[in-house]
Amino acid sequence: MSRAYLSIENLGVAFGSAGKSSEVLRGVDLTVDRREFISIIGHSGCGKSTLLNVVAGLIPVSMGAVILDGQAVDGPGPDRAVVFQNHSLLPWLTVYENVRLAVDKVFRGRKTRAERHAWTLENLALVQMTHAKDKKPHEISGGMKQRVGIARALAMEPKVLLLDEPFGALDALTRANLQDSVMEIHAKLGNTVIMITHDVDEAVLLSDRIVMMTNGPAATIGDIVTVDLPRPRRRIEVDGQPAYVAARHAVIEFLYARHGAIRAAA
Repeated sequence: MSRAYLSIENLGVAFGSAGKSSEVLRGVDLTVDRREFISIIGHSGCGKSTLLNVVAGLIPVSMGAVILDGQAVDGPGPDRAVVFQNHSLLPWLTVYENVRLAVDKVFRGRKTRAERHAWTLENLALVQMTHAKDKKPHEISGGMKQRVGIARALAMEPKVLLLDEPFGALDALTRANLQDSVMEIHAKLGNTVIMITHDVDEAVLLSDRIVMMTNGPAATIGDIVTVDLPRPRRRIEVDGQPAYVAARHAVIEFLYARHGAIRAAA
């Protein structure tokens, strides 16, 4: 039997200091196919971002393993690019220079200077930011900054694109526009994507499967919902379709009936 493109196997993560240990994740098992779009959702404190950071190689595992394309993940690398909620652009560089920095880091010695220039422009065009290539981050909007962050990540040609609530700080209209752009990019590139989100509708619209985390501590995968909607998807057309309604209901039922947020006793 062929191995999954990305395999998270019996993953456990614990943080400790001064002789005390806190178990964040326990027994997480997940396989992700090539070109699949996965969303991870759950209440605050359930370890969503910790799981993403483990796949990114930014946090070591306490037990288990992450295997990407047959290789164990044991640290950060260009095969896993992360886009955070905070765009993390360097303020003294232009839009072009922010993307070019990543291109030079990954492809110096593999692409000529002219090829790296063309590749930078190609990725800016992919996110519709060519017109702002000479602007500094303070000269563009929050949504535009996130587009640049996505371009920078894609320019690394990662095997997996990791999105940590990339639209969480944006207004509703900008968020919807970026969701549409991400769907278009995913359709064009066929890339593998894992996204953290708190937004149920966002998860249903964008995802092939939605991974739902139990509450922490020692959180794990509680259930997985398959979104049986054909692509390409247009929000006006899918809203109200039985498959959309069923997936949305399943996520809401899990989050608020089976794993409602833990509240302090009165």
